[in-house]
Amino acid sequence: MSRSTHLNFCAVCFALVLGVSIATPSSAQLKVWEDYEISDAMWSLTMITIKPGTQNIYLEGLKSTWVAANEVAKSLGHVEHYAIYANQAVAHGAFDLLLVIKFPSTAAVAPSRERYNEFMQAWGEENQAASNQTVLELYNEIRELHGEYMLREITLK
Repeated sequence: MSRSTHLNFCAVCFALVLGVSIATPSSAQLKVWEDYEISDAMWSLTMITIKPGTQNIYLEGLKSTWVAANEVAKSLGHVEHYAIYANQAVAHGAFDLLLVIKFPSTAAVAPSRERYNEFMQAWGEENQAASNQTVLELYNEIRELHGEYMLREITLK
């Protein structure tokens, strides 16, 4: 590389570094609770991959297990909302379904004997046994958990 080319290359690199450093703040300026808030509510997201051709079978199973249990939890105030989303931008290695549960607070996610007993009284041992059987005999054959996350919403002011 000639000296002139080397100097031009260095000048371009310097200009790029200078441009990036001007465009990027040197330190974070936002402060929690002043400039943004973090929700007390929490969202559980479970990404599911299912075998091709089994979506309707899996959804039927979810209706009698996951949806039914979340309806009970919602009626007791243990969860605020739940939903199933289908991934429409399918790519190799992507998940197929997203199961979402919104909990009203951090405390609602913590272990609680009282909430457990209240839920089990409403849900019942028979439903629990049937759900466990569905998981063992159906879900483990047609689905794979792709990932599970606990999220909080951040609201910028």
